[in-house]
Amino acid sequence: MAAARDPFDFPRHWEADVVLSDGGTVHLRPITPDDGEKLREFHGRLSERTRYFRYFGPYPRIPQRDLERFSTVDHHDRVALVALLGDDIVAVGRFDRLHGGESAEVAFVVEDGHQGRGLGSILLEHLAAAAREVGLTRFEAEVLAENGQMVRVFRDAGYQVSRAFEEGVLHLEFAIDPTDESVAVARAREQAAEARSVHNLLHPRSVAVIGASSDPTKIGHAVLKNLLEADFNGPVYPVNAEHRAVRGVRAYPTVLDIPDDVDLAVVAVPAASVDEVMDACLAKGVKALVVVSSGYGETGPDGLSAERRLAAEARAHGMRVVGPNALGVLNLDPKVRLNASLAPKLPARGRAGFFCQSGALGTAILANAAGWGLGLSTFVSAGNRADVSGNDLLQYWETDPSTDVVLLYLESFGNPRKFARLARRLGRTKPIVAVKSGRHAVVPGLAATGAKVDEASVQALFEQAGVIRVDSLAQLFDTALLLANQPLPKGKRVAVVGNSTAIGLLAADTLLAQDLELAGEPVDVGAQATPEEFAKAVQEAAVRPATDALVVVFVPPIAVPGTAYARALREAVHGTKPIVSTFLAVEGIPEELRVPGKGSIPSYASPERAVLALARVIRYARWRAAPQGNFTRPDGIDTEHARSIVDNTETESLLDDDKAVELLNCYGIDVVPFRIAHSAEEAAAAADELGYPVAMKATSERLRHRTDLVGVRLDIAQQESVKAAYHDLAALSGKPGVYVQRMAPKGVSCVLGLQDDPSFGTLVWFGLSGLVSDLLGDRAYRAVPLTDTDAAELVAAPKAAPLLTGYRGDEPADLKALQDLVLRLAALAEDLPEVRSLKLEPVLASAAGAFVSSARVVIGPPPSLHDAGPRRLR
Repeated sequence: MAAARDPFDFPRHWEADVVLSDGGTVHLRPITPDDGEKLREFHGRLSERTRYFRYFGPYPRIPQRDLERFSTVDHHDRVALVALLGDDIVAVGRFDRLHGGESAEVAFVVEDGHQGRGLGSILLEHLAAAAREVGLTRFEAEVLAENGQMVRVFRDAGYQVSRAFEEGVLHLEFAIDPTDESVAVARAREQAAEARSVHNLLHPRSVAVIGASSDPTKIGHAVLKNLLEADFNGPVYPVNAEHRAVRGVRAYPTVLDIPDDVDLAVVAVPAASVDEVMDACLAKGVKALVVVSSGYGETGPDGLSAERRLAAEARAHGMRVVGPNALGVLNLDPKVRLNASLAPKLPARGRAGFFCQSGALGTAILANAAGWGLGLSTFVSAGNRADVSGNDLLQYWETDPSTDVVLLYLESFGNPRKFARLARRLGRTKPIVAVKSGRHAVVPGLAATGAKVDEASVQALFEQAGVIRVDSLAQLFDTALLLANQPLPKGKRVAVVGNSTAIGLLAADTLLAQDLELAGEPVDVGAQATPEEFAKAVQEAAVRPATDALVVVFVPPIAVPGTAYARALREAVHGTKPIVSTFLAVEGIPEELRVPGKGSIPSYASPERAVLALARVIRYARWRAAPQGNFTRPDGIDTEHARSIVDNTETESLLDDDKAVELLNCYGIDVVPFRIAHSAEEAAAAADELGYPVAMKATSERLRHRTDLVGVRLDIAQQESVKAAYHDLAALSGKPGVYVQRMAPKGVSCVLGLQDDPSFGTLVWFGLSGLVSDLLGDRAYRAVPLTDTDAAELVAAPKAAPLLTGYRGDEPADLKALQDLVLRLAALAEDLPEVRSLKLEPVLASAAGAFVSSARVVIGPPPSLHDAGPRRLR
C-alpha cells in the first residue's frame, strides 16, 4: 500500500484543458476535498437513469460519508478526475487499485446534458495515463449490459477488451499500455474535435463586436465596418454602452443584453477592460473569441500573465480564443462571408488557407494576395497565439473541402512535435508552404521557449514533414500560385519553350542548378512567330512523354499585342502537366492566363523565379510520392533493464564506460570490446585477451577524437608495441590509463548521436567524421520518432555521404547496418527522455557492418514531452 498522501497534493501535469467532440472545451484536474459541494450538486443534476447506470441502483443522494470518500483520494491507489465547465463539475472518472496489485477498477459518469460530447473517452485516456504512472497495468470495469453508451466507450478505445457476462452485468478487463489502435483512435478523435472547434470559429451564426465604435480612428469601428461591408451571412450585434446604434445597427450595452445566442465575439476594448468583457462572454455562453486588443504578452511579464489567464478562463468555460493582439479571421465562403478582422482589403475566394501571427504582416499578406490574384478560403491571424495556433488550423484544413493548399507564416512554434506529426499527415494530401522567420535573429518574446531555435532543428522538422520551406513572402506567393492553379508534376523533366534564346537559356541554367533535368533542348520559336505558332510549340512540348512540366518564357514583340499570345497559350494547354511562365513581365495571374476553377497559368517577373517555384513543387511532389515509411521498432530491446539503469543514475551526470555500454546493449548496440589499462603490463594482458591487432587510445576525450589521431595508435600487433604505445599515450595524457580495444574492420569513420532541443524534443543526428565535415557543419538531423524511411534519408543526407556508397571504386558500406543503428538510437530516445545527449564516435561503416568504437551518454532531468500522453490543449 502507498503511504498516506496529501489529498491536495496531486501531480500538476494531470491537469489539462481538452477539446470535446463538438469543439467546446473543459478543464480536467484531479479531485480535491474542496470539491465536495460541487460533487453533491453534480450528483443532484444527474437523471435517475444515469444514476442507476453508474451506481446500479437509485442512489438519489450522496451520504456525507460517501461524499467525503469520493472527494478525498490519495492520487496513487485511488485517483479521481473531474471535468469542469466554469465552476461546475460535468463529469467524474476514477479508478481504485485492487488488492494492492497492478489492476484497478475504473468507472466514470457524465452529466446528462453533456453526454455524447466525448467526455467518457477523454476521461478514460487520462485515467489510463495516470494509472500507468502509478504502476498499474490493467483496468477492470463493471457495466450494466443495457448501458450501451458506456460499453461503447470501452469497446471503441482501441484496447483489447475481454468481457464476461453474469446476471445482466458485463465484466470488462483490458491492459492499459497504449496500442497502435488506441493511439490511432485518440489521434483521430483529437483531429475531429480540434477541427470542429476551428469550424465553430470560422462558421459562426452570429457575431458580436464588443467595443464597436462610430469613431473611425477606433479599432472597434474598423471591425464592425469590415463585418458589415463583407455582408456577413448572419446577425451582427454591436456592443457599446454609450450609443443605441452604431453605423445604423442597433447596439447593446453588454453582450448579456443581446436577446439571441452569440457564437463569436470580437473583442476591441482596451486590455484593462477585457476581464470584465470575458465575464460577460462566459455568462452568455459565447463559443469563440477574437481578441484584437493589444497590451498582453508583447508588453512583458505582467502582460503575459494576463494573457495566460485569459486563455485559461476561456478554455475552462468552453471557449476558444484567437489572439490577443490578433488581426482577426476571415472565411470567404459565399455562404458565410466573414471578415471579423481589421483588414480592409480582401482577396478573392480561392482554395488556399493562410495562417500567420503578426497583425501588421497579415494586412500586407491579404493585400498582396489580392494583388497577385491568389484566392483564399480562410485566413487566421492569431497575434500572440494564447490559444488557437497553427496546429489547430492544420487540424481544420485537413478535412476542409474548401482548402487545397496551406500557407503559414510562422514566427515561433508553440508545439513543434505536434506540428511535425500533423504536417506530415496533412502534407500527404495537401501541400504546406511555410515561411519561418527568425532564421538568424529572434525576438525572445516570440520564441516558444525564450531561446533561439536551432536552424538545423527547424530544417529537419520541415524536411520530415514534407513542408515546402521558403525564405520570404514573395517566394511563398510564387509557390502558392503554382500549387493553387496547376497539377503536381510526376517527375523532374522540364521543357523550356519561348521566343527568346537568351531568356530560354537563363531558364535552362536555373533548372540544371536546381538538380532538375531538361526535357530536350530549349525551344525558341523566334521573335517573329505568330500566336498560333507559339501555342503550337508549347502544345507539342507538353504532349511529349518525356516532359513532366513546362517553363514558358515570352518577350512581347513590337508588332503584335502580347495578349493575343497569352490567349493562345491558355487555349493550347489543358492542365495535365504544370506550366509556369514569364509572361508580359506580370506577377501573379494576368487576366489573359486566367481559367475558371483550376488551370490558370501563373506568371513570374523573371525566369529564375518561375523555375525556383517549380523546383520547390517538384521536390514536394517527390516527397509526397515516396513511401511514407513505417514507425518500426527493432528487435532485441530490453526496455525494463534500460529503465533501471537510468533510474539508478544520478541526474546531470555522465555515464561511466561500463554503464554506457550496458545501456547501449539493452538496445542491441554493441560497442567493440575494450579494456582500460593502468600500466603497460595491464595493457599487454588486455591485448592478449582481446586478440591482436588492437587499437589504443588516450582516456582524454580531447586527445582521443582529434582528427590527426594524436591520441590514438592503430593496428598494434605485438606485446612490446602495446607497452610502448601505453607509455606514449600516458605521457601525452599526463596521467596513467589508456583504452585497449580490439580493432574493428576498416571503414568510413562516422559519428552518430542524440541531441536535445528545447522546443523539438530529441533529434537524431548523423555525419561523417573529419575536420572538413566539422568545419562545414555537414550533419543531418531528424526529429524523433523516426520511420525506416527517415533513417535511410538521414544516412544519405550529409554532403559527404557518397563516401559510404563506393566513391571512386571503394567497397560500399553496409547502409542497412547504419540505418538499423539509427533506429535503435531513436527507440532509446523515445523510451528514455532522461538521456539528454548521446554520441557514438567513431562508428566505422564498412561492408562488414557498422562498428561502434566509443560512446558518451549524459543523463539529466527529462524534458517536457510536447506531444506525448493523452489528448490536451498544449
